[in-house]
Amino acid sequence: MLADKLRKSVLQSAIQGKLTEQLATDDNVEDLLQAIEEEKELLIKEKKIKKQKPLPEIIEDEIPFAIPENWKWVRLGDISYKIVDGDHNPPTGEKEKTPYIMASSTNIGNERLINLEKVRYLSEENFIKCNKRTLVKKDDILFSSVGSIGSVIVYNEDYKLTFQRSVTVIGTRINSYYLRIVLLSPYCQFIFKTQSSGTAQKGFYIRQVNNLLIPLPPLAEQKRIVEKLDNVLANIDELKVNEEKLFILQKNFPDKLKKSILQSAIQGKLTKQLATDDKVEDLLQAIKEEKERLIKEKKIKKQKPLPEITEEEIPFTIPENWKWIRLGEIVSILGDGLHGTPIYDESGEYYFINGNNLLEEKIIIKSTTKKVSQIEYEKYKKNLNKDTMLVSINGTIGNVAFYDNEKVMLGKSVCYFNLLKNVNKKYLKYIFYSVYFIKYVNKMATGSTIKNLSLKAMNLFIIPLPPLAEQKRIVEKLDKLLADIEELKIE
Repeated sequence: MLADKLRKSVLQSAIQGKLTEQLATDDNVEDLLQAIEEEKELLIKEKKIKKQKPLPEIIEDEIPFAIPENWKWVRLGDISYKIVDGDHNPPTGEKEKTPYIMASSTNIGNERLINLEKVRYLSEENFIKCNKRTLVKKDDILFSSVGSIGSVIVYNEDYKLTFQRSVTVIGTRINSYYLRIVLLSPYCQFIFKTQSSGTAQKGFYIRQVNNLLIPLPPLAEQKRIVEKLDNVLANIDELKVNEEKLFILQKNFPDKLKKSILQSAIQGKLTKQLATDDKVEDLLQAIKEEKERLIKEKKIKKQKPLPEITEEEIPFTIPENWKWIRLGEIVSILGDGLHGTPIYDESGEYYFINGNNLLEEKIIIKSTTKKVSQIEYEKYKKNLNKDTMLVSINGTIGNVAFYDNEKVMLGKSVCYFNLLKNVNKKYLKYIFYSVYFIKYVNKMATGSTIKNLSLKAMNLFIIPLPPLAEQKRIVEKLDKLLADIEELKIE
């Protein structure tokens, strides 16, 4: 995202002296270093800190980039009076919350406040013992140095706080917020990423922290950099929020557009109604005659008449030459698969499928799909043919497949129905993909954890039926539009 790139660029510019003016009125950085050295010597004399071994001189080859003339490259250990990690053998926490908190690197974010979720609460005795090591004070830098490396905050709270070894506490006499900027910069983050070591968990350890090169400006300029960045980064944060909102809009837009187009299509708003189209009543009459023929030939059983469609059931208006019908009116048979578990046979030729095997008109055989023998298949087989549609009615409801002579045995989460002539399978598929069907499912499905749509609800589902020629036009239009929408998707 642009905001992230901009943030990195601004942080890097700041520590290279490109974001602020260098003023002749600023104190000399050498004077600052002298004052730090004198203060450290005083603390050593007062036995508040221990004398450290001298850090190696900085050589030309180590310097990563140019800085202004009135700045100076220093090692972090030279400008700090404390660089220490947390307890290496932390005590067991208390069951109840106490005022005494032990945190780890997982509690350090890149904000100025500490994340207090999943901390360890200590007894007063254990806290005093652990805190002798870190002695966290206001304006100390808290640096996540093991595991998730590189998060930095300035401690400015009133918690009684100590740490596990995954956090390094840095006490310095320069501006803590300026040092935080340096540690969060691409320069330091690259070092943390490339120079951390370890097997189970990587770490950027005390010796490395001490030796880290820091570009040091005069104190007055450190303050100007912090003030400048506070303002700039606030604007960048706002940009990031807006970018994230835009990304979500862009990501969701194709799906919303798809739903809108499908809904428009089944309301007759996507295609023209042509006077040359056959009447939908003639189509329904042909369907009725075909069903009667199949009953007469004893290929299907006579069904109870379905209830008339009431005005209250109709969810939206459709063109005058369309008609509302129930799904049960346009199918010769409607049922579901086996309501039990078949005998599986790894050497069998038939696959036992459920609703999760249906996807985008296809029956998908997965690596986990079980097989059954022909004998088992013959016991539970259904009357499937080239006009059979399969719809998932349990769990994820609304997946659709067209039967194409696959060697499959159906489970209970698959509803199958055989369409009578003059109904376009793809048109019906798009109805099952529409928001209209989703709303019907939400209204009619039973079950709390796993939703189930009954065969009765499928039979009674009302469908907006256009003439056959318009069904075809709708399908052609949707096939093209939805393919174009797929290309808009952001992964």
